[in-house]
Amino acid sequence: MTNRPLRADARRNRERILETAYTVFAAEGLTVPIDEVARRAGVGAGTVYRHFPTKEALLEAIVLTRVERLIAHAAHLLETAEADRAFFDFLTHMIDEGVANRALADGLAGIGVDAETAAGGAEHTLQDVFAALLHRAQRAGAVRRDVEAADVKALVVGCVAMRRQRPSKHLTAIVLDGLRPGAADTQLPRTPA
Repeated sequence: MTNRPLRADARRNRERILETAYTVFAAEGLTVPIDEVARRAGVGAGTVYRHFPTKEALLEAIVLTRVERLIAHAAHLLETAEADRAFFDFLTHMIDEGVANRALADGLAGIGVDAETAAGGAEHTLQDVFAALLHRAQRAGAVRRDVEAADVKALVVGCVAMRRQRPSKHLTAIVLDGLRPGAADTQLPRTPA
């Protein structure tokens, strides 16, 4: 198979399939048949299989597309927004995406598709751009300096879990406020307890 660029109509079909599949799988679970995804996307099943030979290939492409969108959003914020707004907007966006994609992530894990593996090198790029947002915000004095990217990633996971139990963004706001420099009155232990 060649790596020729897709024709415009084929590219639009692929994007429509990915968006439809994401919406359908997130709302209804991964048991929705490919034929139904094709019908809702307004294409034939053969078109879906031409782009994605297996359901797993479609799911992996969805994960990669979602990660690429996060990277693009973070890069845009790095270029256009003040350091504090860029960091906290992106952090909030990641939490919102995590909440919206939780059922999909659980379903992927249930059928043996590892989201980080599916994202490939894009996962590392996302981590790098996230670290750049964090360090920029720290240099600007908007985020406490004793917090590392791994700490914030763990907070994102925790916020996603909290929002599943309590849909209000109240607890998320408290966690985000804890990242601000004024919260640095509490000395963090050097090693996790």
